[in-house]
Amino acid sequence: MSFLNSFVAATWMLLCESAPFLLLGFFLAGLIKVLIPTERIHGHLGENRFRSVLRASLYGVPIPLCSCSVIPTATSLRKNGASKGATASFLISTPETGVDSIGVTWALLDPIMTVVRPCAAFLSALVTGSLVNVLARREKPEPTAEIAAVDPGAATEVSCCSTEPTPEAPSAPKAPSTTARLREAAGYGYGPLLDDLTPWFVLGFLLSGVIATVTPANMFADSLPSGLAAMGLMLVVGLPLYVCATASTPIAAVLIAKGLSPGAALVFLLVGPATNVTTLMVVSSLLGRRVLALYLTGIVIVALAAGFLVDWLYPALGIDLSIRVAKIMTHQPGFGAQIAGAILLLLIINSARRIGLVKSWKRGLLPGSSHESLEEVAEIPPKDESKIAS
Repeated sequence: MSFLNSFVAATWMLLCESAPFLLLGFFLAGLIKVLIPTERIHGHLGENRFRSVLRASLYGVPIPLCSCSVIPTATSLRKNGASKGATASFLISTPETGVDSIGVTWALLDPIMTVVRPCAAFLSALVTGSLVNVLARREKPEPTAEIAAVDPGAATEVSCCSTEPTPEAPSAPKAPSTTARLREAAGYGYGPLLDDLTPWFVLGFLLSGVIATVTPANMFADSLPSGLAAMGLMLVVGLPLYVCATASTPIAAVLIAKGLSPGAALVFLLVGPATNVTTLMVVSSLLGRRVLALYLTGIVIVALAAGFLVDWLYPALGIDLSIRVAKIMTHQPGFGAQIAGAILLLLIINSARRIGLVKSWKRGLLPGSSHESLEEVAEIPPKDESKIAS
């Protein structure tokens, strides 16, 4: 019974500490969805240049898509003209960080990790996308589709002397009110977006509670090597793992509290969300095996570099992150945090009911398996085949 009590207390504490930032993050994510149309992103990523990679890396940082839901989005971008480098950059920066995971990092870790994590995600996407663009320029350009008019009559020019009356241009649709935009943002953030992430929240918080309950203090510091060996272990764990950026944060916090170095935890936070078996299959099929090799190389190099930087920075500043995180995990959440935790818990329960989470798991389906399969994703039709760039 003591184990159950400790497990519930640890899980509830993590949920309450994260809840205010998650609730705000979901709403901000909804605003991003409402205010930045997908068509605008499509139009900015077609050039096979550094600028398109830079834009894709920046676009992906605030968008809180998990590693499963980013696949159809990135595939659609590619089929609508995005370059290989921009597509790879978007596939990295989007799942590695987001407005929700940035808030949770602030709540469960500290300001340093809150800044370093999205910066490292951006740099990882930028470096990898640039490498992919260099490879793409060396390869033979892909054949572009010929522009053919589906309706020959539609392409016929009309003489200026024609006596046919000129049809009036349709009036521009009335812009939605601020209230309608806010309502739409909340509907998306606490609806479809939460549904995408709910399986990961459930697994992430429960796994964090188990680790916090069953592992003794300083277990990882006493039993695991430090430095490159610890980071290598996190690479082995994170590369095939299927987890989103937000759900991986409480896991990393618990590992740090148990003695794992901040640098090794950062490697896990960067690699876990951006690489998994499904994503790697999509990258290979959509962009090619050589791009897949660069994709993994760029992520691993930047993750290790960021890990070494963080492990140097904390001792240089005289900060022991494990002590800070342990204090966060042991103190009693305030009244406001508990209210936010209760609201988030109700939202997650309602989301799990909507998506049939329990039934899916009873059938042996993993989180994300309800999304498009590789074959289904490949069938997303391009809006304009003539825009496809190498």
